[in-house]
Amino acid sequence: MMLAAELTLAGTDVLIVEKRPTFELESPRSRGLHSRTIEVLDQRGVADRFLVEGTAMQVQAFAGVPMDISDFPSRHPYGLALLQSNFERIMSGWIDELGVPVLREREVTGFAQDDSGVDIALSDGRSLRAQYLVGCDGGRSLVRKAAGIDFAGWDPTTCWIQAEVEMVEQPEFGMRGGGGIGPAEGGRIGVTLIEPGVIRSDDEPTLEDLRSALIRVDGRDHGVHSPRFISRFTDMTRQAVAYRSGRVLLAGDAAHVHAPLGGQGLNLGVQDAVNLGWKLAQVVKGTSQASLLDTYQAERHPVAARVLQNTMAQRALGATDERTGALRQFLSELLTMEQPRKHIAGMISGLDVAYDLGAGHPLLGRRMPDLDLVTTDGGTVRVVELLRDAKPVLLNLGDRMHLDIALWAPGVRTMDAHFDGDWELPVVGTVPAPTAVLIRPDGHVAWVGEGTDAGLRDALTTWFGSRPREDAQQSR
Repeated sequence: MMLAAELTLAGTDVLIVEKRPTFELESPRSRGLHSRTIEVLDQRGVADRFLVEGTAMQVQAFAGVPMDISDFPSRHPYGLALLQSNFERIMSGWIDELGVPVLREREVTGFAQDDSGVDIALSDGRSLRAQYLVGCDGGRSLVRKAAGIDFAGWDPTTCWIQAEVEMVEQPEFGMRGGGGIGPAEGGRIGVTLIEPGVIRSDDEPTLEDLRSALIRVDGRDHGVHSPRFISRFTDMTRQAVAYRSGRVLLAGDAAHVHAPLGGQGLNLGVQDAVNLGWKLAQVVKGTSQASLLDTYQAERHPVAARVLQNTMAQRALGATDERTGALRQFLSELLTMEQPRKHIAGMISGLDVAYDLGAGHPLLGRRMPDLDLVTTDGGTVRVVELLRDAKPVLLNLGDRMHLDIALWAPGVRTMDAHFDGDWELPVVGTVPAPTAVLIRPDGHVAWVGEGTDAGLRDALTTWFGSRPREDAQQSR
């Protein structure tokens, strides 16, 4: 849904094929959003829809060690407790407003691509013709398999059973059994516990399996009954070796799966979509060459690889032997120190992501801070407000340099403004004030001016094509 929204905002036709009959989820799945995801939603003007239904709180943790980011330089220095079931409902309402068509109760069963597009077969016998196909179809992705993309990584070592149930007696709420027990919606009780010896997530768990897990941990089953759902998940850790094969791409769990430690999975997928959407739209409209899509893997693959590494590390620290307990205690002490806390919390929250765009100013490749800018008429505007329509922005700050970008107008928005405060980045700290910045539609900085316009045209050509947008579209 996030990718469809991004493509629609960029003026590209898109169609979602969805096997579920509605947006409703049986289970809550992910339980919250991290800071960077909230920032991304704020860029598109919809963050308040989620904030009003969730609970803002400090949700960052590493191997169970909490980390406070309230001192981070962000408009949203917190996470949001919000079940994925509610997140998807709100997202569904947004894409409905944008006019995104959704074919429900259908699945992609196969495809064939050629030099000009992709023929896609559907489960109802119909077929579609598209310029590009993006598989957002989960860890068992048919699109990934049919594209012949290897899903490299590690088999599961641990399996958890998860449920929302009613109980005759209320158990003690808290962490244990490799997971925990706590309140859920509607007066139900949520349970997540490790099942020793079980390593498959595709076996359908039963109420008896849940009773056994409770008895193992608490010595009793608490009279568990009336499950809303019971499911399993594992710590299988895999990543697609390529995010693109010709006109077929992958995003979200189709590209990477890992243990849900630190609550990073949904956030990682949403941010994949925001990185890919504007690039794919420019290629479809002919304003950029297809090679721009190679930067999607170059930028997002390392981010996901890092998440896979930190979730495996967290899983290793979850062992219950005394040696691991000592290591966990040592880590807890480290994470009370300022720099280790900022380093790890920046990674978990997504606020430290820096795409490798070469040497230069510390802003280059990082998220643009959401500053309160003062415009030439004396008004103020937030940076994220300039990104509402998912277009690039060139900010002329400081010395008001002459920045000639006529070739890229009107596709690149320009504004003269200034900011009098400190420029501060999460984890990095205070950085020198730039005289100009070029911001990509995903909110990351593509070029930094430091008194001259050196490199600006190269950055514009790299990211937004070498021909005027209107001419490029008319030539199609």
